[in-house]
Amino acid sequence: MRRPAIDFMGNKKWLFAFSALLLAISIGSLAIRGITFGIEFQGGTVMTLIGADEVSTAEVRDALDAAGVADAGNAVIQPTEDGGYLVRTTEDDADLAADHFQQVTDTLGLPEQDVNVTTIGPGWGENVTRAALWALLASLVAILGYVSLRFEYKMSLTAIVALVHDIVITLGIYSLFGLEFTPNTMAALLTILGYSLYDTVVVFHRIRENGQRLVKQTFQQMANESINQVLARSINTSLTSLIPVACLLAFGGVTLKDFAFALFIGMMAGAYSSIGVASPIYALWKEREPKFQALKKKYENRAA
Repeated sequence: MRRPAIDFMGNKKWLFAFSALLLAISIGSLAIRGITFGIEFQGGTVMTLIGADEVSTAEVRDALDAAGVADAGNAVIQPTEDGGYLVRTTEDDADLAADHFQQVTDTLGLPEQDVNVTTIGPGWGENVTRAALWALLASLVAILGYVSLRFEYKMSLTAIVALVHDIVITLGIYSLFGLEFTPNTMAALLTILGYSLYDTVVVFHRIRENGQRLVKQTFQQMANESINQVLARSINTSLTSLIPVACLLAFGGVTLKDFAFALFIGMMAGAYSSIGVASPIYALWKEREPKFQALKKKYENRAA
């Protein structure tokens, strides 16, 4: 039997170390910097200012302060590609926010424009947060149930480990770059679960097929060979999925770029975790079974 092209199992310690480094950076960023939640989750106001090409961010902040906007110093001021600004504040009174908008545009000398203000109360934000968490939890439970029925519980649990790995890394890098967490970001996370699970199921399916006729090999050797058999397919699938997301990241608007960034990082993490996290953990766990322990003792020093 031909030796696998890449010895993933032989280098599993390096793969685990790489994942541990990414997780440490991600968890550290989440602990220190935290996540900046959008007004959809926290409540607040978004003002859209147009015709502000010659106005600096500092001037916008000074205008907010002069208008009496609460917590103006912590307002999020984001330039847009059409020469304007998106301004996010903690104000949750719609009428007061509209008055502030008018005062800001007058102070900055901006051209006549419609009052473009969106205000969301904290109660609605709590409902969105609760719904998002339930959606994420329901997705994980459904994945756990599906993989358990389709394959076995050991595969389902290691698949969940890989999914958590992908989500934590995505959120950590999102936090590291200081991007705002919005419902679009949550949609990206749920999409990431699907892509990551697909990659993992492809590998697991081949491992299960090869495991049914396992002879003269250890389980890890067979798993390594299985990964190499589907490696080209996994790479091609990942690339064809990442290319449109990369285009969206490069050419999309401000809101779409944040969504595409989360999706891009999560899809790369998912492509890696199916090979570098889920498969090695599953192989190590499976090889503890008596049947495969015997094969390990007999064939671990032989060529696969």
